[in-house]
Amino acid sequence: MPAKASHRLPGQYPEGHGRCERRLILSLEKGKIEGTRGNRKRRKNLASARGAMGNHWIQFIPKEGAQIVLVLFLSFLIGLEREEQKVISEQYRFGGVRTFPLLGLLGYALYFLSGGNLVLPSVGFAVVGGFLWQSYRHKLEGVALAGMTTELSGLGTYVVGGLVSAEKYWVAVTLTVISVALLELKTALESLAKRLPGEEILTFAKFLLLTAVILPVVPNQTFGTFGFNPFKTWLVVVAVSAISYGSYLLQVWTGGRGGVPLSALLGGGYSSTLTTVVLAKRAREEARPHLYSGSILAASGVMYLRLLVLLVIFSRRLFDRLWLPFLLLAATALVGAFLWMRLLGQGAKPHEPFHPKNPLEVGAAFLFAALFVAMLFATHLALLYLGRAGLFTLAGIMGVTDVDPFILSLANSAGSLTPVVLAGDAIIIAAASNNLIKGIYAYAFADRTTGFESLGLLTALALVGLLPLFL
Repeated sequence: MPAKASHRLPGQYPEGHGRCERRLILSLEKGKIEGTRGNRKRRKNLASARGAMGNHWIQFIPKEGAQIVLVLFLSFLIGLEREEQKVISEQYRFGGVRTFPLLGLLGYALYFLSGGNLVLPSVGFAVVGGFLWQSYRHKLEGVALAGMTTELSGLGTYVVGGLVSAEKYWVAVTLTVISVALLELKTALESLAKRLPGEEILTFAKFLLLTAVILPVVPNQTFGTFGFNPFKTWLVVVAVSAISYGSYLLQVWTGGRGGVPLSALLGGGYSSTLTTVVLAKRAREEARPHLYSGSILAASGVMYLRLLVLLVIFSRRLFDRLWLPFLLLAATALVGAFLWMRLLGQGAKPHEPFHPKNPLEVGAAFLFAALFVAMLFATHLALLYLGRAGLFTLAGIMGVTDVDPFILSLANSAGSLTPVVLAGDAIIIAAASNNLIKGIYAYAFADRTTGFESLGLLTALALVGLLPLFL
């Protein structure tokens, strides 16, 4: 039989050996261990030597030298872009790939010599500004309507040099990147200004009013037994407005190019009820019932996705309770709508483009806030005096109007004033009730065929939407 392999640890000796043999084995093992340690030590010393050599070269380059290289690089980028525009226009323009780096170096040197005092850099800024003003006046002699972007870029380059000297590297690089981007995107930005109506600028100003002006000054304090918090109330308004405004911008940007289905999908992002009424009225003008009834169903499918976004913002516990059934309901509605529209192949565009209504109105925002507070109070009273049945009855009634205030009031009180399970069931009932009411709206405003199909599809979605109550 073959001998078994011997497996032993260092320091263990095979049987049958004498003292001399054991000493010999110990010395051999000790030599191996010391050799391994020696190799590791040599590799460590070699790595340390390489690191010291790298640090020596880094220390050899002065900090000011690295700063000058950075100034040259950043100012050269701006000068290169201006040089390119000078070649294309073949008209007088101030500076280029040499002048702009010199301006950057001048700003760096004056700030460096000032020792942190801003008097000398300010004087240099004024002198550079004077020269650039003379350049702009010379430009006006040849062109009646001349821009000042090149001259302002020169002042910006001077400031970048000072920022690098002050060790504000992130600010200097960021300003350079933004400056080059704005200069290079001149044609695209001017085209956008021509295509953007003045109402859209006002709309964006309203959005800033809701988010950046009103929200920060609203007190974040809870009042009353039903949990009224002004800050959370207005935060709900901001969140709903942001989602609605984003969907509205997508609709404006597409300009009806996606036809009725895309209009329905984007419209469901800010109000599936309003989208249903608009599409139902439009269906009277065109004999395409499958297209419009399927699009109305798709808008209601998007509603479930919209509700999930709001729940993940305001109540993670309700989101954990409802994300799976709502995702399945949204997928069922969207896939069903696609198959329904494909039955007769009605995917053509409408005769007239769909013009969405601007969802951002300050008056509407305050009305939404008032409805939210009213629903918060009504939900508390219904649960307090009528119990589970009262809450579910209120949820069914709320489906007649916009369900967002009611659902968000439940999200605000879930886990404190309202049990999470009851709140989740009430939201399911409110969404199903809203689908049924939208079917009735479609039947009332659309032609007979489209209205009947829409009512059937949305009734089926409402019934399916109640199934999570029994699971």
